[in-house]
Amino acid sequence: MRLLVIGGGGREHALVWKIKQSPRVEKIFVVPGNGGMAEIAECRPDLSVGTELVDWAGAEAIDLVVIGPEAPLVAGLADDFTAAGLAVFGPGREAARLEGSKCLAKEVMEAAGVPTAGSRDFTDFQVARDYLDEQEPPFVIKADGLAAGKGVTIAMDIETAEAALRECLVDERFGEAGNKVVIEDFLSGQEVSVLAFVDGETVSVMPAAQDYKRIGDGDRGPNTGGMGAYSPVPFFDAAGQHDAVERVIKPIVKELRARGIEYKGILYAGLMVGENETKVLEFNVRFGDPETQVLLPRLQTDLVDIMEACAAGRLATVDPVWSTKKCLAVVMASAGYPDSPQTGDEIFGREQAGELDDVTVFHAGTKDENGQIVTSGGRVLNVTALGETFAQARDRAYEVAAQITFNGAQKRADIGLRVVQ
Repeated sequence: MRLLVIGGGGREHALVWKIKQSPRVEKIFVVPGNGGMAEIAECRPDLSVGTELVDWAGAEAIDLVVIGPEAPLVAGLADDFTAAGLAVFGPGREAARLEGSKCLAKEVMEAAGVPTAGSRDFTDFQVARDYLDEQEPPFVIKADGLAAGKGVTIAMDIETAEAALRECLVDERFGEAGNKVVIEDFLSGQEVSVLAFVDGETVSVMPAAQDYKRIGDGDRGPNTGGMGAYSPVPFFDAAGQHDAVERVIKPIVKELRARGIEYKGILYAGLMVGENETKVLEFNVRFGDPETQVLLPRLQTDLVDIMEACAAGRLATVDPVWSTKKCLAVVMASAGYPDSPQTGDEIFGREQAGELDDVTVFHAGTKDENGQIVTSGGRVLNVTALGETFAQARDRAYEVAAQITFNGAQKRADIGLRVVQ
């Protein structure tokens, strides 16, 4: 088989790494790719995502297209490939709106009877600001559209909430994505990520994962795209998984189908697990990042078989098997991330780091510059380790992360600490 993977981050490197293990795969192309993926696949940064790419994929006889990031999915890239007669792993434009609009996601959840936080949406700054006076903090402010994981503010006071509203509705920090905002009830508990393969009807859930969204130790500082993750989640057992499938994933797929929308690909539910109830925080329409980096190392079934079955509507014929090993990933980010990431710094020590068993360094924001691997984004590397215990996985990941250096590198020191303790 010949596969095309769209994307250039750590999630896509993990996908390419796993796809490469399939004996069925002859060739992997990646658009645009990164410095790490270039070592195991053919990266084509010269191809722009659009009609040119669709035509190129047809000419190259691509057997399966895998779309990693949310933006091309929301833009309808999967529909373009499907219209050209190519098999695609990823939902079409209408289904992808589940992530593309938080307001729409709320409306679909309400119609499907899926538990979520109460909310109201606003397009006018003053109306939204007046609404805050009627509520009690904490406030949760969300940009309606895609904001690269940075459009959510949990405000402990009204001044911070007002500033978040102003960023979206007045300063237009997130462009069109922030032209509408959602003010949502604050939910307490622990966040859990539950991802499932979906073929339009059949659902196959993955083990749960937990990520770390804040930049600093102890969950301090601004939100990021994710600074680390681990899987499985000890407090979220088989009963929790079953509940998530029956009360969240399946009802959403059924509701979309009732609207004439077939959902194929990954459906990701971000859950808040409280003392008495689990509620949905958000939906994503693709593999999570960095959750993918701790899920795929635990997958023992050929990923290509699963994705091909999803695209063909026969997921019921595949039964994915998952390792009982624990997996943990530590994100190494550039100086200035998440606000003003510094790029162009050479990365040292990654070759020696790759020599430890059960440790893989996935590249997120890197590029090859005259034979040297340098930083090219905010999140630079994902140091991922497997272990029989969380302590073993955590020790391995941090041991390797300590060997890798680049100017201004930052990482959290407490990834997985609470689960070990």
